[in-house]
Amino acid sequence: MKRIVEATDGGFDAVLGEKVCLFCGVYFYTGKLVGVNGDHLELDDAQLVYETGELTEGKWKDAQSLPSPWRVMRHGIESWGPAKC
Repeated sequence: MKRIVEATDGGFDAVLGEKVCLFCGVYFYTGKLVGVNGDHLELDDAQLVYETGELTEGKWKDAQSLPSPWRVMRHGIESWGPAKC
């Protein structure tokens, strides 16, 4: 598992340590991005989002906690960005 503090590119490495939201084919995952490698991303304080509510403000309408750390396969991610509260 590659772990860095300083960003080396504009991809996932650049947001290590920040809360992200990963939009995958079936589910949305959110949590603090703590690990990146060629196959998967590792999230701490991860949640599975069932209902988003307004995407630009507030908390998730329905998000359930997952065990930490939680890993998401990179090939399953359709889009990603900063997470809500």
